[in-house]
Amino acid sequence: MVNVNKLKGKIVENGMSIENLATVIGVDRATIYRKLNGNGASFSIKEADSIVKALSLNASEAQAIFFSQFIS
Repeated sequence: MVNVNKLKGKIVENGMSIENLATVIGVDRATIYRKLNGNGASFSIKEADSIVKALSLNASEAQAIFFSQFIS
């Protein structure tokens, strides 16, 4: 499960919007909104990797966002 609040925070910290992020990673904005709201499938590994690169996340930030259910 994705930690949506952390992801949205990182998007804002990078001066982006969800629409900007969608364009940068090559995904339709509606798809990202669905995935963030839990109404669609989760992010693929390719999408997560693209988001990590687009937001310049370090390994611990990426882990906290995309693997939050495994971190105690």
